[in-house]
Amino acid sequence: MFQDRADAGRQLAENLQQFKDEDVVVLAIPRGGLPLGAIVSKSLHAPLDVALSKKIGHPYNKEYAIGAVSIDDIILSNLSHIDKAYISRETEKIRQKLRKRFDQYYQNNSPLSLKGKTVIIVDDGVATGNTIKITAQMVHKKQPGKVVVAIPVAPRSAIENMRASNYIDEVICLETPYNFHAVGQFYNEFGEVSDENAIQLLENTREFFNS
Repeated sequence: MFQDRADAGRQLAENLQQFKDEDVVVLAIPRGGLPLGAIVSKSLHAPLDVALSKKIGHPYNKEYAIGAVSIDDIILSNLSHIDKAYISRETEKIRQKLRKRFDQYYQNNSPLSLKGKTVIIVDDGVATGNTIKITAQMVHKKQPGKVVVAIPVAPRSAIENMRASNYIDEVICLETPYNFHAVGQFYNEFGEVSDENAIQLLENTREFFNS
């Protein structure tokens, strides 16, 4: 059980010290992953960035990821049974949101280069692993040296799902409870992270490294 995201971030950072001497970029999944990512970033003296991609949900079950979209890329599962018009509509809708979020998060900055880096993908927890698997596949196109997933909590099935990915080299998870229903049940405080809070965390971390 974690008190809040800051507590989870501190515990996660303690378990990632083996990467301190590597050329690391911490990649947080917005928005919930940013409070943890900021703590891990400072602990490892590694720059922080965000993974700006979003899953495409199945037309009959939005929680089930059938692919993911970034501003300039798309990855899809085997979708022979899904209407192409639905994919096109969802892709454009998601890209509009991502462009807005890109403008908010980057302002006068640019995404960090991941080429040759150890990329540590951080989130506040994982239910299925599908979204992080797709994020890792998109990260792979940026030619990182290694991709590590670091999360506080996930069910064993999600850990196995992520470890089966060809795009993830290592998964570090602090707790793998059997009675997993939702990420929030393992936090005493699990309020929503607003865009404003997420942006402030990112800017504060950038200032920390630029000062």
